[in-house]
Amino acid sequence: MAESIFRHKVREAGLDDSFLLDSAGTGNWHVGDHPDPRTIEVLRLNGITEFSRARQVASTDFSRFEHIIAMDLANVRDLQSWQSTGPGRVTLMSDWNENSTLIEVPDPYYGDFSGFENVFEILDESTDSLLAKLKNS
Repeated sequence: MAESIFRHKVREAGLDDSFLLDSAGTGNWHVGDHPDPRTIEVLRLNGITEFSRARQVASTDFSRFEHIIAMDLANVRDLQSWQSTGPGRVTLMSDWNENSTLIEVPDPYYGDFSGFENVFEILDESTDSLLAKLKNS
């Protein structure tokens, strides 16, 4: 969801050529799958129609990407333990949003649709902050 929202904002800002974007999970259990149908639904309800298939984090990601952004602390720990080289700096999504009191983006998977709507709102605000900060850096 975060990648789709951010990609949409980057495209709206006319900055497609300024960003290399991708998302990946720390586990391999969903590799090749489309996003959860509830994710697709909440994205479409908000005018976003582009989403990618799941892949697992690769060691090359740490040299390919300047920023590697995780949704929760467990993923930050996993990613930091895998990073051996490269400029990829692992942060939490909440690190980019000064207006949020959240530390982690909640995982809506085991809840109902309202959890996905809540996560969309969190990520919508966080990606606004992320884009503003990256444009200014």
